[in-house]
Amino acid sequence: MGLHRLPTPIPPDEVEISAVRAQGAGGQNVNKVSSAVHLRYDIRGSSLPADHKARLLALSDQRITRAGVLVIKAQIHRSQDMNRAEAWARLQDLVDSVAEPPHVRRPTRPTAASRRRRLADKRLHSAAKLRRSGRDTPD
Repeated sequence: MGLHRLPTPIPPDEVEISAVRAQGAGGQNVNKVSSAVHLRYDIRGSSLPADHKARLLALSDQRITRAGVLVIKAQIHRSQDMNRAEAWARLQDLVDSVAEPPHVRRPTRPTAASRRRRLADKRLHSAAKLRRSGRDTPD
């Protein structure tokens, strides 16, 4: 049975949120209102456990800068408050995704029966190829 962990809380004082103008089409509203949100989270300077930080920094995510700052841009909604909530939710999802350590695969040896099946299949395949070539089949 796997362990179900509670979400790792992210202190609001570790997150920097700034309002920016949204990109793309949107009519007159998009040119006047700063409804999009940039959320910046310094992973290295955060209060997360060391193993969480290491797994976050190891992600190949283009939103994480070389300096270890995660930048999330939310501009789906017209409301700045909704975009702020969306950015927080995405940050929480990302942090929760690395909370559980990855399962370590322990290599196992093939069973005797699977080795026999593999060798039998190899003999059948070899015989079929020999028949196609016109040579005599092996004894």
